[in-house]
Amino acid sequence: MTPHQVLNQVFGYQHFRPLQNDIVDAVIAGEHVLALMPTGGGKSLCYQVPALIRSGCGVVVSPLIALMQDQVETLKGLGVRAAFLNSTIEYAAVMETEQALQRGELDLLYIAPERLLQSRTLELLQQVPVALFAIDEAHCVSQWGHDFRADYLRLEVLATLFPHVPRIALTATADPSTRQEIIDRLHLGDGHQFVSSFDRPNIVYNIIEKKDARKQLHGFIRRSYLGSSGIVYCASRKRVDETAAWLSDHGINALPYHAGMSTDERQKNQRRFLEEDGLVMVATIAFGMGIDKPDVRFVAHLDMPKSIESYYQETGRAGRDGLPSEAWMVYGFQDVAWIRQRLMESEANDAFKRVEWRRLNAMLGLCEVSSCRRNVILDYFGEVVTEPCGRCDNCLSPPETWDGTQAAQMALSAVYRTGQSFGANYVIDVLIGKVTDRVVQYDHHLLPTFGVGVELSVLDWRSVLRQLVAKGVLRVDMNAHGALKLTEDSRAVLRGEVTVALRRDRELAEGSRARKPSSRLVETPAAVSPQDKTLWDALKALRKSLADAKKVPAFVVFNDRALLAMCRERPVTVAQFMAIDGVGPKKCDEYSAVFIDEIGRHSQG
Repeated sequence: MTPHQVLNQVFGYQHFRPLQNDIVDAVIAGEHVLALMPTGGGKSLCYQVPALIRSGCGVVVSPLIALMQDQVETLKGLGVRAAFLNSTIEYAAVMETEQALQRGELDLLYIAPERLLQSRTLELLQQVPVALFAIDEAHCVSQWGHDFRADYLRLEVLATLFPHVPRIALTATADPSTRQEIIDRLHLGDGHQFVSSFDRPNIVYNIIEKKDARKQLHGFIRRSYLGSSGIVYCASRKRVDETAAWLSDHGINALPYHAGMSTDERQKNQRRFLEEDGLVMVATIAFGMGIDKPDVRFVAHLDMPKSIESYYQETGRAGRDGLPSEAWMVYGFQDVAWIRQRLMESEANDAFKRVEWRRLNAMLGLCEVSSCRRNVILDYFGEVVTEPCGRCDNCLSPPETWDGTQAAQMALSAVYRTGQSFGANYVIDVLIGKVTDRVVQYDHHLLPTFGVGVELSVLDWRSVLRQLVAKGVLRVDMNAHGALKLTEDSRAVLRGEVTVALRRDRELAEGSRARKPSSRLVETPAAVSPQDKTLWDALKALRKSLADAKKVPAFVVFNDRALLAMCRERPVTVAQFMAIDGVGPKKCDEYSAVFIDEIGRHSQG
């Protein structure tokens, strides 16, 4: 079959997305490929289609156990012969899968890197035809990346043992230096690089200053996403447990997930999240990689991520179905201090710490920017866009700015006169004239800058200092317990040679400001027309009953986009049902009768 025939007859799609066809053709031709595509951009098809066309079994290397299980369930539902090997399956199942591989009965085999690299597994693969190697989450190979995994470094053995088997490395997050490291370490040589746009146009970015994080989160969910699936990220296990319990006590169906829980608890909560509608998962970043749930409507952060790479990857778990979703975050200067402390306490070398510190500063800059946030994200990944997106909070509700030159001069003077040896809270005490034991101990109550900033509140000064750090006018010295230091740019500000425009913090009591405008982007389940609402609910109920009977997540039957198309098109024949995007022959054979019958009942009269 041709790639388009496989796409249509197996996966039920009419057309490839941008770059997919080119990537598929290159892999089928036996070429090595590096593919960068956003989460939800269709990376899986880039190796699944070639694996079904090339001779042998496609081997997919992934560190994500949850993704393996979901992908295999979905593929089996499409009639594809797929299996996985990882630490969750027992010996008998391992033997059964290996024997199926030897008999040529597998089209795709998902495997964890540590399992692949066992000498026994490598010897087995050398005895069977291998169609391709797909290295998913390829950024894990980068020692400078945000999610380095040592096992990935050893994947270079594939180039030695299988020199003629095409290798496709896939990731959603890699800056230019990380891309080169992937190419070098996986020996992709002169293989093709396909870099899709990093833009996720269906996601609205919404970042506000932290005041009372849990109450802000609760208001955000209650107003915009009650009854929707979402993920809430917290920086610590304790904060995860407390937030999940608090949300549950306040009417939000929430579950916790972190590495401190037992394996059974984590798997149970993860399965519920995949299979049930309207659950909110509160988690550390241990949750989410490889979660193939397409209808996550929001991703919220109660603590600032350590880098734009982390933020982009985590927010990319929202709206994988392409429908409008939101990335919402509250942040504060205390987040910077917490990440800095973790970095200082790590055993990483100084070079790595300097790289991580630059990434943290870039993340803070994203939070403090008054212009389009999407453009900042895209620019970070080397994608230059000049026009504002019109779909982030700063575009939808432009922040007010003010001339903060005098405030900046006060802050810089206070930092200088206190010896550049203290953190933000101490400097603020001096600025507002707060007499504390430490201030008196160092005689800083006698400084001319003591109390000069009394007209601004503590929250105002925190905002000023955050923005000065983000602008590079101040820096936080991670080698001096978070002390604020002047920079080369400080002198021009102190001399009045430049004007410092600062963003005025928004009203913090209200959570999301961007949700209402964002609902205009494309049709969403929440915007189903009144005449279609009853049918929509009926199709969701039918889908759930079919999924429950098979013990699979509902999206394995059909995703929300397919159901929306059924509501719109109301197919009454098998041919019309088959024309729905996402309906392939196997799903048509299996489900067309019951869905057409349900649609017919709601279309009479």
